[in-house]
Amino acid sequence: MTDYRPLGRTGVLVSPLTLGAMNFGSQFGTGRDEAARIVGVALDAGINVIDTADVYSQGESEEIVGHAIKGRRDEVVLASKFHGRLGEGVTRGGNSRRWAARAVEESLRRLGTDHLDLYQVHRPDPHTELEETLGALSDLVRAGKIRYYGTSTFEPHEVVEAQYLARAGGLVAPSTEQAPYSILARGVERALLPVAERFRLGILTWSPLAGGWLSGRWRRGARVATSSRAAIMGSRHDQDIPANLAKRAAAEQVLDLAEAAGLSLVDLALAWVLRHPAVSSVIVGPRTVEQLTSQLAAPDLTLDDALLDAVDEIVSPGTTLNPADSGYVPPSLTDPARRRRPVPAP
Repeated sequence: MTDYRPLGRTGVLVSPLTLGAMNFGSQFGTGRDEAARIVGVALDAGINVIDTADVYSQGESEEIVGHAIKGRRDEVVLASKFHGRLGEGVTRGGNSRRWAARAVEESLRRLGTDHLDLYQVHRPDPHTELEETLGALSDLVRAGKIRYYGTSTFEPHEVVEAQYLARAGGLVAPSTEQAPYSILARGVERALLPVAERFRLGILTWSPLAGGWLSGRWRRGARVATSSRAAIMGSRHDQDIPANLAKRAAAEQVLDLAEAAGLSLVDLALAWVLRHPAVSSVIVGPRTVEQLTSQLAAPDLTLDDALLDAVDEIVSPGTTLNPADSGYVPPSLTDPARRRRPVPAP
């Protein structure tokens, strides 16, 4: 894997594929030994970015990654995330300065390292001023705990706000955004990706296989066994939800395109995301070495314009077939009170 790409304006070169560690640990079942093999194969293949988060299996993923990269830490652009609640403590989550300072120390301990190359705010926090979070992360950069920081699944206006708050306040600005992006979930094409290009942000994309819908297992007329993710993310995986029926129909059509082009659906799905000029690296989350090796050829594929146009005919640019695949729904949509004027007092 030689096609390394700049991570936005940082000057860091990253592989087109990033190894995502969400499946490492008890939550999704990839144990320490298999994870270590996956990490070894990934590094030997030229993948130089590993992405995890403190909430993946409640810290277990970070511990597994730390163990797997011992002796090879310098080869890795190591990324983690904070925001989600760890354990039962009411203060053990969110985007506050207090939690960011504590969370990074815990992540460093689990990962067995003295710094993170990239620390990401896992989701927006409507209860914390964005400027406070930026200030806390700027301090971590200056203290040498992290080299760069970024956001994950932020709304485009929040990405813009962060850049201008940092400039106005003399803070270190976010360098990256991690966004959901696949053939079936193209909403980020409307504003997020153009904003990223405007500010020269590195973009790491997640769920390129749409949570398995573009894995090739969805074939016409076949009922697919319920995955372990369905119990946790039912809105994305329930096969009887209308939005997911639309995903299945689209996935079957894209599979036909792939087979006509002599490609696997996985290769088409990954190579398609990599064609967008804003994308720095695509996060893949294999559960086994075999799954990883089946994805390694995608960065070397060239998709012609006719094939790309045919994909656009199936799922229009800027369209996400199931809103649940957007990864984050802002309070302006989830809280009815934010959409209604208060009733005047009698």
